Amino acid sequence: MSKVMGERPKALLDVPLHYCPGCTHGIVHRLVAEVIDELGIEGKTVGVASVGCSVFTYNYFGCDMVQAPHGRAPAVATGVKRARPEDVVFTYQGDGDLAAIGMGETVHAAARGENIVAIFINNAIYGMTGGQMAPTTLPGQVTQTTPYGRDTSVAGNPIRVCELLSSVKGVALAQRVTVDCVKNVKAAKKAIKKAFEYQMAGKGYCIIEVVSTCPTNWGMSPAEALQWLRDNMLPYYPLGVYKDVGEEEAKE
Repeated sequence: MSKVMGERPKALLDVPLHYCPGCTHGIVHRLVAEVIDELGIEGKTVGVASVGCSVFTYNYFGCDMVQAPHGRAPAVATGVKRARPEDVVFTYQGDGDLAAIGMGETVHAAARGENIVAIFINNAIYGMTGGQMAPTTLPGQVTQTTPYGRDTSVAGNPIRVCELLSSVKGVALAQRVTVDCVKNVKAAKKAIKKAFEYQMAGKGYCIIEVVSTCPTNWGMSPAEALQWLRDNMLPYYPLGVYKDVGEEEAKE
């Protein structure tokens, strides 16, 4: 956490967040900002905001920010990083942006080993547009477009992004975390920091998937949403490291 308990990270601007009560975007924003502060890189960091609930991310960070068209954050980040290789570049994307319209961009940026960090928020639903089924919606999960639950015989199976990208050669780090309790918040921050450090070391594409809640579109209280995440999402999206070139190098 920050050096002074409760102190706002300098990289996180002192403005109200627009997110719904109980949404975990705010927690993840803080973790990213704390990492930027601790690494002392605010002046050379560029964030790329996606389209979705996180579309206003550029209002919240003190570093330079770029707004990307829907699904194109990896392409925009690639351009920024190649033009300014000395900068630290990260994308902040939801599941609809990264795993639906932007899946092609995601896979190919990873395959090219683009030296960027993707912060991926997986809440199993489309949040900004009213709660439709997402690529990560669980089998049987009720959404606005699956009122009787996701039928995998019609809609297919949810995509496990970290497992998918762990098979791609250009990926340096693929790790799934969550922020439902203090222990997991600390683990999530450690993973985000490692991803930024790997980029600074030139290791390649890094993705940190954060299993998250959407109390509003799930129709739950914040406390109920956290428990639903634990009971339903984590069994399907297990936490852990799916690829880490640093650990692989250490074994060699």
